[in-house]
Amino acid sequence: MARNFYSATFFIAACAVNTWATAQNVALSGVMGSKALLVVDGGAPKAVGPGESHLGVKVINVVGEQAQLEIKGQRVSVRVGEAPASQGARPGGTNGTRIVMPLGTGGHFFAQGLVNGKPVQFMVDTGATTIALGMNDAKRMGIEFQKGRPVRMGTANGVAQGWLVKLSTVKIGDVEVYEVDAVVGPDMPYALLGNSFLGRFNMNKTIDQMVLEKRN
Repeated sequence: MARNFYSATFFIAACAVNTWATAQNVALSGVMGSKALLVVDGGAPKAVGPGESHLGVKVINVVGEQAQLEIKGQRVSVRVGEAPASQGARPGGTNGTRIVMPLGTGGHFFAQGLVNGKPVQFMVDTGATTIALGMNDAKRMGIEFQKGRPVRMGTANGVAQGWLVKLSTVKIGDVEVYEVDAVVGPDMPYALLGNSFLGRFNMNKTIDQMVLEKRN
């Protein structure tokens, strides 16, 4: 069952930019005054002001909930809460059946996605039976999880109450699957992408990326 890796509560409501040449994943998790809160390769949010750079990502300007970034000479605008966008994808990229996820902080694989049309950042957990969502994320997505089947789930802090639910849609890039089992429990920094989703794909893992090919 899913694991609760951290006790801190936050979520990444983000727009992602994938620069495949460096397997870099950039998300805008929020805005703090004139600074953008950037999450690069799944790391901790970093407040970066206009003209400043963080791990190779330069902030050009911040207006409202939108930031203009420069990544390897290419400029792109990202907005908090928007669906993920791609930049600098590999030639012949995704066609609705293929997902490529970069290796991020701590040796984990990360992906920006949508659950029931709402943005979420996933961390791959091949040991998790289902997708796992924190309660705050589930509420943001409009999931009435307390109507789901109660379950007991093991976490780093012991046994906790959870609810088994069915997600209408889970989308990563342009690959979308339907009616996916998930468990809602204690809040986590990331949603866990478990085997109720991964099991629908053939998986190929290399040193710096994981590739999922949708099964027929």
